[in-house]
Amino acid sequence: MRPVSRIVLLMAAAALAAGCASRQLAPVIERAPAAQITTTPAAPAARAAPVDQRPQTYTVKRGETLYGIALDHGLDYRELAEWNGIANPNVIRVGDTLRLRAPAAPAQSAVQVKPVTTAGAVESRPLGPGGQAAGAAKRPDEVTIARIEPRRSEVKPETKPVPDAPAPAAKPEGSPPASGPQAQGDDEDRVDWSWPVSGKLVARFADPDNKGVDIAARLGEPVLASAPGRVVYSGSGLRGYGKLVIIKHNQTYLSAYAHNDRILVKEGQTVAKGQKIGEVGATDTDAPKLHFEIRRLGKPVDPMKFLPERPS
Repeated sequence: MRPVSRIVLLMAAAALAAGCASRQLAPVIERAPAAQITTTPAAPAARAAPVDQRPQTYTVKRGETLYGIALDHGLDYRELAEWNGIANPNVIRVGDTLRLRAPAAPAQSAVQVKPVTTAGAVESRPLGPGGQAAGAAKRPDEVTIARIEPRRSEVKPETKPVPDAPAPAAKPEGSPPASGPQAQGDDEDRVDWSWPVSGKLVARFADPDNKGVDIAARLGEPVLASAPGRVVYSGSGLRGYGKLVIIKHNQTYLSAYAHNDRILVKEGQTVAKGQKIGEVGATDTDAPKLHFEIRRLGKPVDPMKFLPERPS
């Protein structure tokens, strides 16, 4: 091999080796595993409040009474009389338009406060040496009033450690769980119903012919409040009901107890569930029985869908 060719081959080999030495491997990057995405199940939606579809006003028809109108709209007849300026609930006229909602409270008049202005404009000038306005000549009769800084009290307020709030008392083991409307959270219109009297069911709900259920019972048997509430009617002013008691349980539900022989509660009285409110009678009916109704926003509903199953 010629010397020139050998030199060329050596130079090519050197260049190839230099290229391999300068070649760098691509960096290896370790990636952390992708974070797992956890989803929290959505909280159940709060139970919607019942829609009040009652009208704003009502026109009195022939033969109607204020007590019946109040019952049909789930209201206290005394509030209905007050909203409409009725002095005697026994006197209403055919064609009168009654307000079925409480009147809105009168709006308070807004008090406007205007800034106090002076008659003349106030000129502002920068203060010169000695606190005198720049450019103002000092008159001989001027009196210089020294500015007195208020003395700061050196007494530091005494601080006392605030004791920790006491921990709530632990609930004893074995205590019964809370029950009734107070333990039902946002379901405020729910009522814990019970049977008002023991006896045989002789007539079922069939609106408009029968707006409740009829329960046959012995004359004088106790009539019990089906749920806690306030007595909004006690008397015999509704035709066909005899001696009647109406209890308002909340803004949604009323219950009615008709044909009593004696009524043992007064209007405005608060009663407990199971409290004796009257005695079974036969007023405005042909045999001793209790006519029992449940009204939802004034509309009659089937009591059998609310009352618990009776023991066999």
